[in-house]
Amino acid sequence: SDVCSSDLEERRARLMALQESISARRLKDKVGRTLRVLVHEIEPGGRAIARSAADAPEIDGQVFIRNGSGLQPGEFCEVKVVRADTHDLHATVAAKQR
Repeated sequence: SDVCSSDLEERRARLMALQESISARRLKDKVGRTLRVLVHEIEPGGRAIARSAADAPEIDGQVFIRNGSGLQPGEFCEVKVVRADTHDLHATVAAKQR
C-alpha cells in the first residue's frame, strides 16, 4: 500500500522528535563527567570546539569548551562537562594532554 507524503512527513517528524529526546537524555548523563576530547578549532572569543572519541565528525554533536583559548587544534585534553543540550556538550578544560 502507498503512504501519502503528508503521512510520511508526520512519521519522520515523530521519529526526529523521539531521537532528539533520546540524544538529550544520553548527553545529560554526561554532565559532571570528565571526557578526553580532540580539539578541532579555537574561535576568536577563546571558545574551543572539540569532539570525544565516541563522536563522528559532521555526524555527531560537538563539545564546546568555554575556557579553551590556551588549546591548539589537534591537541587532546580532558574536559569536565558542565551542561548538555539536545546535540552538544558544554565543558571546561580539566587538563591538557601531550
